[in-house]
Amino acid sequence: MIKDIFKYLKMYQLYLGYRIYIIYFLGLIAAFFEGLGILMLLPLLESLDNINSLSNEGYINKSINFFIDFFGMEPNVLSILMFITVAFIIKGFITFLSLGFNAYLKGILLFNLKENLFNAYNNMKYSYYSKRDTGYFSNIINEQPIKGLEAFNQIIILGGHFVNSIVLLSLAFIMTWLFGIMAIVSGIIMLILFLRLNSFVRHLSRITAHENGILTKWLIQSLHGFKYLISTSQFNKIRTSVLKSIKILTNNQIKTGYAAAFTQSVREPIAVLFIMGIIYVQIFILNQKLEPILVSVVLFYRALNSVLAVQSSFQGTFQHIGSMELVDNEFKNQINNKEKNGEEKIKSFSKSIVFKDISFNYIEDKIIIDKISIDFPYLKSIGLVGASGSGKSTILDLITLINKPSAGKIFIDNVDSSIIEKNSWRRQIGYVSQDTVIFDDTIANNISMWAGDYNNDDDIKKRIINAAKEANIFDFIQNQELGFNSVVGDRGVLLSGGQKQRLFIARELFRKPKLLLLDEATSALDSESEKIVQESIDNLKGKITTIIVAHRLSTLKNVDEIYVVDNGKIIEKGNFNKLISDSFHFKKLAKLQQL
Repeated sequence: MIKDIFKYLKMYQLYLGYRIYIIYFLGLIAAFFEGLGILMLLPLLESLDNINSLSNEGYINKSINFFIDFFGMEPNVLSILMFITVAFIIKGFITFLSLGFNAYLKGILLFNLKENLFNAYNNMKYSYYSKRDTGYFSNIINEQPIKGLEAFNQIIILGGHFVNSIVLLSLAFIMTWLFGIMAIVSGIIMLILFLRLNSFVRHLSRITAHENGILTKWLIQSLHGFKYLISTSQFNKIRTSVLKSIKILTNNQIKTGYAAAFTQSVREPIAVLFIMGIIYVQIFILNQKLEPILVSVVLFYRALNSVLAVQSSFQGTFQHIGSMELVDNEFKNQINNKEKNGEEKIKSFSKSIVFKDISFNYIEDKIIIDKISIDFPYLKSIGLVGASGSGKSTILDLITLINKPSAGKIFIDNVDSSIIEKNSWRRQIGYVSQDTVIFDDTIANNISMWAGDYNNDDDIKKRIINAAKEANIFDFIQNQELGFNSVVGDRGVLLSGGQKQRLFIARELFRKPKLLLLDEATSALDSESEKIVQESIDNLKGKITTIIVAHRLSTLKNVDEIYVVDNGKIIEKGNFNKLISDSFHFKKLAKLQQL
């Protein structure tokens, strides 16, 4: 258990540095002044019969008299009272500094954990992200750092109580060495008795941290699917999984509470039991003087309470440390799954994207893309068609560089993709998918992605309006009561499918991309909405390099080149008129769609 505490200290040290040990140093000073104040009770008790002088018997009294003479004070009870008062005032001030610094460190720790996690998410491999659910990441960044913060607080308190115990037990040892030995042995025995309980609490903590992620996953998925679940009366099917997680978390909370209640309730009886036993031995067996025993009792009682507080902090640390272990483990996962980046920047896309014998597979025995070679020229429009699962969307993922080819090379403006600084390329890409990404904010902010204030920045306002016009959504926005300041609701719930899609396109056009990727951008729209969105896309021809993935072949009538993809291979290519007259697969697809 002690070894684990040092391991956890090093874990927190990674995020806060060595400044965490300043708190322990302050605790040491506070404990010293507390012990000094208690030690001065000895000459006070021995001098009650004569308040105008102090006993000079024994090395403790001699040391205190020397200390009083050093400050030019009279050796009497009043001086002792003054020193006791000053000692505890200093202890209180040092304790305030310690607690204040602890609060500061907790704030810094919470900020560092959440910021570093968010930054790590921004650079993680797409393959790592795709293997986990939203609840997992939400739980790690939102819930677990707060609980990890409580573990940090407990480990700091633990260290403070440990230092306090050592100082007070050492002073008790100075008073009467036999008393001190008995006190130290008593403290060690008590800590050993609680070891199994601490292990049990840590086990519960790890289960709780994991189960919180599962619960978060089900809650997010049920809210995202709210409309469907409520419309079909299927919430009860999700409810079973949610209640299962809630019951596990509830049971763990109750068990942890029982453990804390046990520790809290036995603290005082155990302390009194040991104290009475030691006093009995000191008075009736060893025939010691009463005054030093009384002072030792005060020291020992304070020290024993600190030892028992160490146990409570042990338990408190292990109660929450599972959360910090989960966060720390995620940082390690992020390091192992960080997206590799090059240094060559693509300043302004102007030539072409070239695939040379590109293959890609997620797992070894399943090929998604099989040795394809394609040229995507600048300012041309390219269409990709084929059955579901043929590899069309994977080609887009390879273009954005979120997936790395298993074989072959991708060149962007004659630069090998493996050495490209990815963000320099991605900043030039607009991406519109079937699954619209709309934020619960105003239309203006959804288009500009908070690039500026629509109401107070004329340049931003002009760019937002131009993007809305290019996406054929300006007239709709103008008819809204608040215009561009209208709020669209969570994931655009207040908009129709076509309106969301055009808003999505407007956002990408606001960015003035060099390359626009459209992945089934019109497949979920009705005919009228599709026509409007299609007009938006056609208006971009010759202005932006456009790559369109589509099931509806009518979407591709005006593109410069169409590639037919089947089982990861390019099986046909040409413009719409050529393919509909000379090809086999494309012509077959066209007949099915009555083109």
